[in-house]
Amino acid sequence: MKDYIHIKNAHLNNLKHIDIDIPLNTITAIAGVSGSGKSSLAMGIVYAQGSSCYLSTLRAYDRNFLNTQKVMADEILYVPAAVALTQRPKAVSMRSTFGTASELLNVLRLMFSRLGLHKCPNGHYLKPSINAARGASLICPECSASFKAPEAIDFAFNGNGACPFCHGSGTVFDVNLETLVPDDTLSIDEGAVAPWKSLMWSLMTDVCREMGVRTDIPFKDLSAKEKDIVYNGPSIKKHIIYRPKNKSSATELDFTYYSAVNTVKNALDKVKDEKGLKRVEKFLKYTKCPHCHGSRFSDKARDSLLYGQSIDKLCAMSLDKLYAFVQKHAASADMSLKVMTEDLVSAFCSNAKNLIDMGLGYLSLDRELNSLSNGERQRVELNRIVRNRTTGILYVLDEPSIGLHPYNLKALHQMMDRIIADGNSILLVDHDVDVLNKASYLIEMGQGAGVNGGSVIEQGSVTKVKQSQTSLIAPYLNKSAAINYRDICDEDKIFEHGTIELKTYGIHNLDNLYLKIPKGRFSAVTGVSGSGKTTAILECLKPALDSLIHNKKMPEHIKSIRASDIEHVYVIDATPIGSNVRSTLATYSGIHDDLRKIFAKTSEAKALGLKAGDFSYNTGSLRCTECDGLGFISLDVQFMPDIEIPCPVCHGSRYNQKAFDIVYKDLNTNLPDLLNLDVAQALSKCSSLKAVRSKLEILNEIGLSYLKLNESTPLLSGGEAQRLKLSSHLNLDLRQSIFIFDEPTVGLHPLDIKKLIGIFDRLCAKGATLIVIEHDLDLIQNADYIIDMGPLGGDKGGKVVCQGSVRSIKNCKESITGCYLTKGFIADN
Repeated sequence: MKDYIHIKNAHLNNLKHIDIDIPLNTITAIAGVSGSGKSSLAMGIVYAQGSSCYLSTLRAYDRNFLNTQKVMADEILYVPAAVALTQRPKAVSMRSTFGTASELLNVLRLMFSRLGLHKCPNGHYLKPSINAARGASLICPECSASFKAPEAIDFAFNGNGACPFCHGSGTVFDVNLETLVPDDTLSIDEGAVAPWKSLMWSLMTDVCREMGVRTDIPFKDLSAKEKDIVYNGPSIKKHIIYRPKNKSSATELDFTYYSAVNTVKNALDKVKDEKGLKRVEKFLKYTKCPHCHGSRFSDKARDSLLYGQSIDKLCAMSLDKLYAFVQKHAASADMSLKVMTEDLVSAFCSNAKNLIDMGLGYLSLDRELNSLSNGERQRVELNRIVRNRTTGILYVLDEPSIGLHPYNLKALHQMMDRIIADGNSILLVDHDVDVLNKASYLIEMGQGAGVNGGSVIEQGSVTKVKQSQTSLIAPYLNKSAAINYRDICDEDKIFEHGTIELKTYGIHNLDNLYLKIPKGRFSAVTGVSGSGKTTAILECLKPALDSLIHNKKMPEHIKSIRASDIEHVYVIDATPIGSNVRSTLATYSGIHDDLRKIFAKTSEAKALGLKAGDFSYNTGSLRCTECDGLGFISLDVQFMPDIEIPCPVCHGSRYNQKAFDIVYKDLNTNLPDLLNLDVAQALSKCSSLKAVRSKLEILNEIGLSYLKLNESTPLLSGGEAQRLKLSSHLNLDLRQSIFIFDEPTVGLHPLDIKKLIGIFDRLCAKGATLIVIEHDLDLIQNADYIIDMGPLGGDKGGKVVCQGSVRSIKNCKESITGCYLTKGFIADN
């Protein structure tokens, strides 16, 4: 059996026909600057081949239906079956929790069903017995009542165990009155009542007039009685004369009046999916269900006890406490249930222990999954795919260090060691030097990005790469590279532009938090995983600032916020830029609009009577009619998900042949070919086009020079998405703006981080306040001010350990971050 993967002439994306052998049965890491070809090699070549291995077991007839595309390499041999862990976990349902995603709740529900104390119809508790597992009726020894023991599904908040009032969501919706009339200077005729514009027929204004409300004066000038009719008026029929805007004749109608509140409630009753909920939720506020107190479980589900505790109480425990609780009490199980108890407890504890070892012991099973960071969700997913102790599998990991403080990396290393010990292989893409140093073999791609990348510039053991004179990562592996990239503000001047102060009540693991943040500076929020960084900034500071800016009621967990002269708060995170597959780098940045106008002025376009709109591949006449301007077509494969392939007519360009025939003479190119260039190539090509050039220069400055203009934005990496979101702000006055960044170094090489810090410096120079949630020590070292949370995660965190300059954090003995800042750098010059 071969102990390596053999690849010959790989030429996907910017890979320059590379030949390489990748070792198996060990950890191989791929490094390189953004856009150098790392993901193309790991995901596009190796994983694509490995994931398709199972297809070779299908009949030729079945494979024909799948229409699988050949991996872009002349030869790729000895690839094991592969499993991938992506950088950005998939979107999750609002009903998903840590317990459901980790599958711990499945075992816990079974434990309640088989090992729990259940109430008889008369309220007496019965001791656990083998009859529950056998499905036999239980007989109460006190009142002789007979009843069936609850099954595992009876403890599921997505099933029979759901609270009937909130349907297992833990929250109830109520209409948010503040959202119904967002601008009270408008009249009802001008659309003051927002739900009537988006959720109801336009003639509700006419019905409202018949209810005795003046609709032609500003809403704020209406009497209290009139406002009450708008908000809460009765649902009664009124006779109206309705004249449609596009018709001259009027129609008489009897129409029921729906108040603004009833309009929202009526729309909510008709919601069938999350897409429908999106239309309504802007008019709603969420409150904890008063019946289940947010637990999601019904009274009946909460009646049963496991070792004296109900299921909602156990789900609210942190995982490390729940693990200890189950281990402690399982030892006292009745002898008749000993074997079953041991099996269930073993299944629960082995899974829980893995998650605790990965640094997630501070999470509770009832924690909403969408409230976890990308790094936390990625570790939950990693645990799910490796806990079955498989062998002979290739694990392809994209940025496994996401969301991990240096303190938490030990758990990741242990997990990878276990994968290898079980007879598997790991191929990972990462930039964290501690993760790269852990590898047995290192492949460095480069030298640059896009057309300047795609080559293997160094490979071998980490020791060999460290000694290389051509390697870009070597100085960082050696910790010999200088990492002070900007002039940090003097300590006595940090607060000279003002202060933002936040005080909170308890939420998650935070308790009476007090934050003091300098305005106009670059502040880093640090701490180990689970220390409360995301909660403090995204669930406390951001909502408090929004309420302050829009003069709305503060969230219940906010005591006070002081932030004068702040008008805008932007969250720059790794979420995809929209889900519209038609969105590209060119359309998002505005470059496409500029180019459409330019090409519409050509003599060929004028001769054909074409306008700028005709050059749109979304709606224009020049779009490809075969794929409707998408660049790809979907194949309906029976019994399988649809498959997308490049459009056979336009070959992915999105345009028809006419668009290729219209040439802008000064550039000597057509629009489809121009959009197929990367940013660096387009910048050279469009140097004479001022508006286009200025936008391209910004994209180049933020490190996206390697992306093509027609690149689909939903497919960008998390780091690329964050930087692109910044592009529209860089030329503005930002003194009244706050930018909140959630791990902006995701996917960035140390040299790319240097560029990012340069962008941060530029934002600060324009007066912006930067608040950055981060683990990367290079970036933290360059902050003006640091707020370090902790000291640990979960109930051992949630406090501000210290806040101040880099020097003060280094001198704080209680700060784990300070410890790593002190020992993590050799060259601080």
